Amino acid sequence: MAENTTEANENASQRDVGTELSRDMSLWDITFIGIGAMIGAGVFALTGFAAGLAGPALMLAFLLNGIVATFTAMSYAELGASFPQSGGAYSWVTEALPSPYGFYTGWANWFAQAVACALYAVTFGVFLTEFISVYTGLGHEFVLFGFLTRGLTERLLAGLVIALFAYINYRGAEETGTIGIVITTAKIIILGVFVIFGALATFKQPDWSTKFLSSPRFAPAGIGGILAAMGFTYVAFEGYDIIVQSGEEVMDPGTNIPKAIFYSIAVVIPIYILVAFASIGGIHITDTLLGFANMSGETGQVYTWQLLGNLGELGIIRAAGQFVPYGLSLLLVAGLAATMSALNATLYASSRIGFAMARDNLLPPKLSDIHEEKRSPYLSIAVSGAIIMLMALTLPIESVAASSSVMFILLFSMVNIAAIAMRRNRPNLDRPFKIPFMPWIPILGIVFQLLLTPFLLTSLGLRPWEDGFTALVTMAAWFAIGIAVWYAYSEEKEMEKLEQETPTVVSHRATERRDYQLVVPIANPENADQLMQTAIDLARENDGEILVTSVVTVSPQTPLSQGRQFVTDEKENVLSRAIQIGEDADVPVSGTIRIGHDVADAILNTIDQHDSTAVLLGWQGGDQARRRDIVLGSTVDRIAQDAQADVLVERIGESASSDIDSILVPMAGGPHAEYATTIAEAIARPENARVEILHIISPDASESDRQEAQELVNGAAEEFDTDGEVDTAVIESDDVSNAILEHSADFDLTVIGATREGLLEQIVFGAVPEEIARRSENIVIMAKKNLGITSLLQRWL
Repeated sequence: MAENTTEANENASQRDVGTELSRDMSLWDITFIGIGAMIGAGVFALTGFAAGLAGPALMLAFLLNGIVATFTAMSYAELGASFPQSGGAYSWVTEALPSPYGFYTGWANWFAQAVACALYAVTFGVFLTEFISVYTGLGHEFVLFGFLTRGLTERLLAGLVIALFAYINYRGAEETGTIGIVITTAKIIILGVFVIFGALATFKQPDWSTKFLSSPRFAPAGIGGILAAMGFTYVAFEGYDIIVQSGEEVMDPGTNIPKAIFYSIAVVIPIYILVAFASIGGIHITDTLLGFANMSGETGQVYTWQLLGNLGELGIIRAAGQFVPYGLSLLLVAGLAATMSALNATLYASSRIGFAMARDNLLPPKLSDIHEEKRSPYLSIAVSGAIIMLMALTLPIESVAASSSVMFILLFSMVNIAAIAMRRNRPNLDRPFKIPFMPWIPILGIVFQLLLTPFLLTSLGLRPWEDGFTALVTMAAWFAIGIAVWYAYSEEKEMEKLEQETPTVVSHRATERRDYQLVVPIANPENADQLMQTAIDLARENDGEILVTSVVTVSPQTPLSQGRQFVTDEKENVLSRAIQIGEDADVPVSGTIRIGHDVADAILNTIDQHDSTAVLLGWQGGDQARRRDIVLGSTVDRIAQDAQADVLVERIGESASSDIDSILVPMAGGPHAEYATTIAEAIARPENARVEILHIISPDASESDRQEAQELVNGAAEEFDTDGEVDTAVIESDDVSNAILEHSADFDLTVIGATREGLLEQIVFGAVPEEIARRSENIVIMAKKNLGITSLLQRWL
């Protein structure tokens, strides 16, 4: 799906015409879009609040935030360059992780961009109202016409600016990019003036360093305050998410997207640090400012960072009014420019996410309609604008900021997981930019980002109706709506999309929909007899049915609808042969031939569509060279890792026999080993085969370890319900694989469960099972139980 970025939406596909956006945005354009999004509410509205949390250590918080953001930025750079299309994180997670995580990521990203846009709109309303109150003589607090208060004015202005920029986005990306460049350039110049005069005002004070080191110290709230400030201002670094949303409209995206991401971060980090320094050092406390901040006490009893914290979104605005000529006017203008450019960029990104999800049919397809004249996704822009306006008019600014930061933290963590999974799922993908030190960089991004969340929320208060609590309730409500949308609409459309991506072109008998269904993909006719015999034993054991499938692949450039011409008689004969074997054994069996761009995707889609219980894969084996990212083969690896079903991989041995008289079950404990015993029992019962449960211990094992090993194999043997002989054996060896291989030579079949490897282990079933399967000359079945959420977490990592 992700490779075919011009594939039509549901409506367009009926006309065989794709919809895509024109590539007309340069490196300069998207870099300024990213900078414009970052230098917005993060530096103007949130610097004051964050100073109140971290004190002078706010400078360190900005620096650390930049470093943490860079870890995730590398994931964005790799994925954005490889998949330059609208949708960003949503598209990547959809490609890398099983359904419905792509939908929920897109849903979260839509909210994150929308709530960030609402933050910028509310900040714009505050700044413009302050500008009006100062230069019209209305005063800080006013009431016009008996009802128009300052607070109501701020919200009304926020609503108007949202409507204005929704119209600008409707006009098209070219106008959007031009306005963004002009506004971003202006605010960088004004911030430069602010920093220069703030530094001069700071250094004029003989004891200036005390403001940073003795107030009462550099980090008055300790590491907790620094982490809280980092979490509160983390939304200020979300601009690179907006850059990748432009991917479908960027010229030479493989080169320009990574450059734009790193250029924008390199520009904003020093700006943030210098603004924090100038604000804390340049401002001096007066009774007037204490009045604005609603603070009591003598001027000598309050620190500048405390004053900035109480001034909130007007902190650096009021600071500029003290030490910059015409500073109040300049910073208000810069603040207005900053919030407008950030609002413009986030509204743009939000609408593109809705567009991408609708194009994939996860939201109503009308949202992906492109205006014939303006060439913009106008309905998606309208819906995104309405959501943004609702939040801007109803939520407090601190709650909006907290919600936005937490949502971006969760979103960025999912992107890091997707980057790791994509290296495993798509090892041969063309990557113009590659993350160094994989997977450690994305893992560090996940850990450090998630660390910020609890400090952020607790700093704002979690009691009912405090800002942290309001932020949590808002996010929970959005996810509740998303769950309802998924089950009421998107899940069904996802199944329809899977059928479109891998259509069934031949179907032999309909499935009976029994509780147990085993999918058996067959590509090699030489393996059909052995695989079907195993499948028959398992289906009988579980009173289930067999679904045999074969896949015909076509190139990514070939429409799937044209793939029927590639269905050969050989494919149909293989399928018919397998079905006949099942019917002769009086087991319910059906079969399909599917067309797809990728074999693994086609099989995974089949499992998802039929909600199958298990899948049985054949593997030819051999002692070929091992790659770290491809162990058994790219197709088998993908299915074994991503299938939401139990997975069995059967290695057809060179001296394999259709008669199974003896079965070896190496036992190491755990759910996969227990699953292996149930598979062995299902095969042993009809064959009346002899079974041996084997455990390997170290020659240095203690007496208690030996007793535990014997209890393990005895317990497994007692669970067998067959007429055949069931033996147990405990063998000493320093080399587990070799010991099992030597012992298995006397058995027709070895059934072994996946081992519990470390979280970063790249091997699918574990080193020991795969070594045995690779080197054995007899039949080997590797068993991997689907463990629900545990399996999902393992797949993510």
